[in-house]
Amino acid sequence: MSEQVSSDQVAPDPRQLIRALAPYRVSSNTRSLVELAITFIPFVLLWALMWAALDAGYWAGFLLTIPAAGFLVRLFMIQHDCGHGSFFRNRRANDWVGRIIGVLTLTPYDFWRRSHALHHANSGNLDHRGIGDIDTLTVREYEARTPLRRLYYRLYRHPFVMFGIGPAYLFVFSHRLPTGSMNSDRRVLISAMTTNASIALLAGAVMWFGGAATFLMVQVPITLLAASIGVWLFYVQHQFEETFWEHDENWRFHDAALHGSSYYELPGILRWFTANIGVHHVHHLSSRIPYYRLPDVMRDHAELRSIGRLTMMESFRCVRLVLWDEDERRLVSFREAHARSDPKNHTSVKPETA
Repeated sequence: MSEQVSSDQVAPDPRQLIRALAPYRVSSNTRSLVELAITFIPFVLLWALMWAALDAGYWAGFLLTIPAAGFLVRLFMIQHDCGHGSFFRNRRANDWVGRIIGVLTLTPYDFWRRSHALHHANSGNLDHRGIGDIDTLTVREYEARTPLRRLYYRLYRHPFVMFGIGPAYLFVFSHRLPTGSMNSDRRVLISAMTTNASIALLAGAVMWFGGAATFLMVQVPITLLAASIGVWLFYVQHQFEETFWEHDENWRFHDAALHGSSYYELPGILRWFTANIGVHHVHHLSSRIPYYRLPDVMRDHAELRSIGRLTMMESFRCVRLVLWDEDERRLVSFREAHARSDPKNHTSVKPETA
């Protein structure tokens, strides 16, 4: 699994790292505008090409779904940086660009920004789970559940649900509904409903011009693929074997940020499309660093390259890790948890005689 700091290395102090990373927090409005242009324009062009290719048959342009979804993921990452106030120097510019992109990513910006801020504030805290993160039970919590609730958790954690049905439900349906925490703040609710109205207007205009079937044949596969990619990225950023979980009394923000977030080392082209979000431990340490400066951090601070490192091949094995073992302090599979709790797998020790 992920490469750890070797025994002869001294793990860096997260607080000292935050001070060392301060110079990287300065964004460039010019660079940000360029990043926005080279992401938005190719997305629109690919969308138009897919539409035009329908005249030659649906499958003629279907392969363009992959790069189009990649650019949509990249737009979401720009929206993500806007939510952290790191993309532009001006807060209003961040917020309005984030809101506009939210119409394309089907993500109500103000609602997402608030829930994501709570995720950053509580990541790795066993006593503050459930907002902006992936539901994770401890082994003891899972064993204490009824068989029906265990089945529910197993279904929730099944790859087909986690990376297929779940992302589609989250982005297409859940973000549209004024329920839960979205309904608890009037301003957030108004923002979310405004996003919904904007999505309806944009979709309606395209369907009026080119037909509903044409719109759905192009947009639906792009949206579904991008949603699955986004959830996968979020999953491997925190759901790896040696991640960090602690109860409130022992939880520390800096330790959780550095050791509870992975360094997902992707090939160059995938790093570009995902806007360096794989450098997640640095992002959690200092979320005001714009994504285009994260490679500078990794170049200048070699000590960060071995902390929470995951390769692509290693990341696929993270799918089976579903429960936090508080005794072994690592994520384990259902099979591992069952093997530990099964009395037949424990060797009884006879008491010593005098």
